[in-house]
Amino acid sequence: MQALLNQLVYFAYFQSLFLIFIYFFSKKNRNVNKYIVILVFVLAIGLTGRVFYISGFFTDNYRWVIFSEFATLLFGATIYLFTRSSLIKKPFSKKELIHYLPALVYNTLATIYFILPSDEVLQERAASGLTSKVTLAFIAIGLCFNITYWVLSLRIFLQFKKDIQQELSYSVQSRFFFSFLVAIGICLLCWFTMFLNWAVGYSFFTKVNWQIIWISIAIMTLFIAFYSIKEPQLFKIDAFVSSKKYAQSKFSNQQLDTLKKQLEQLMEDKKPYLSRKLLKSELAEMLGVSNPEMARLLNERIGMNFFEYINYYRIKEFIALSQTEKAKHMTFFGLAQEAGFNSKTTFNKSFKDLMGATPKEYFSNL
Repeated sequence: MQALLNQLVYFAYFQSLFLIFIYFFSKKNRNVNKYIVILVFVLAIGLTGRVFYISGFFTDNYRWVIFSEFATLLFGATIYLFTRSSLIKKPFSKKELIHYLPALVYNTLATIYFILPSDEVLQERAASGLTSKVTLAFIAIGLCFNITYWVLSLRIFLQFKKDIQQELSYSVQSRFFFSFLVAIGICLLCWFTMFLNWAVGYSFFTKVNWQIIWISIAIMTLFIAFYSIKEPQLFKIDAFVSSKKYAQSKFSNQQLDTLKKQLEQLMEDKKPYLSRKLLKSELAEMLGVSNPEMARLLNERIGMNFFEYINYYRIKEFIALSQTEKAKHMTFFGLAQEAGFNSKTTFNKSFKDLMGATPKEYFSNL
């Protein structure tokens, strides 16, 4: 097991050096998320410590492992900043580096306590049990900060998923991003479980288990960094337009009722929902109102968000198409695409939410 972990350390180390090289020499580097670049540099430094330790270049000195732990407190903050800048368009700013201040303090204290003292002092502390207690305290601090930032990242993602339905009529491919957050969450959960195990004095988990978690987080982060450099647009939603609160709207209730009828007539006559990537701002322009006013109309008179409203008409169109001669030569999803859907998953979910059954069940009952 240890030999395999050592090989993974070498792999992650050379991968981090490769990504740094790509970043400096790629023409796309201007579009790369700067927070990911920061984390890759930090990981490269941390992995350098582990490579020196397992290779024995500077003798079997455990200080190199402590040196590699400097990246520990930077995971959570960077994942949070990366999530926020990717999903809600918060560009890189030097002011945001304040989130790394706890890591700076943490690493300074770790250096003072674990690296600078002589071997004799470190051995005395280890023999007295003081090192174990202080190590647990450092692990607890690292856990608290990383879990807090992970929770904040997840909240941003879930809010983004909710907000995006107010603006877009189609689903955004965010599963890759969500899977990354879930994987990091699983690693943190394992880390927390091991901490409790060590805190109560059990020996179920060993240092090898901790190395597995550390390497897993490092490799996942490098994987995300690779795609951020290879496909800079992967985590950017260009079509997403953040909508301001519709407090600016000055329409009376009677005017809203009139607009509702006009909107329904527009949907029936021009069928804008057939556009697979229709935006709320585009529909608002067709109706001759502002984006916030469209939001108010949907909320107060329709009772649906934009995503639900457009897909409601697409489902109606799908059912109408299914009764034509053309439907005999097409699949359900083929008809759904004709009705404006661009995702099979979105079509199936929207259909079941509206009709209470899957397309297959619905037509079987008919």
